[in-house]
Amino acid sequence: METTVWINHTEIQALNFNEQWSHQPNSQKPQRKISFDFKVTSEEYHDIAVLLYEMDFRIRVPAQELEFDASISNYSTSITDLYKPGQVADYYLELVERV
Repeated sequence: METTVWINHTEIQALNFNEQWSHQPNSQKPQRKISFDFKVTSEEYHDIAVLLYEMDFRIRVPAQELEFDASISNYSTSITDLYKPGQVADYYLELVERV
């Protein structure tokens, strides 16, 4: 099942969407953490790379009624160089709420 996740002004079709709460050692307030997989084509690669390099994001997940500021805590990709036309990479992204 896909879940629409907005990262700033970019719509992502997320797979395996997961939401949880974590407690950071230096914070008294729990932080929301979301994780999900998504596909990136060679045609989308540049725009997604530029987006993720921003590091600070406004996250919206309309179906879950979530909206919060977040930073990347972890990510990975199956292909690091998507410059060949027609390629598709699997991305994994974890975002932690900024408090």
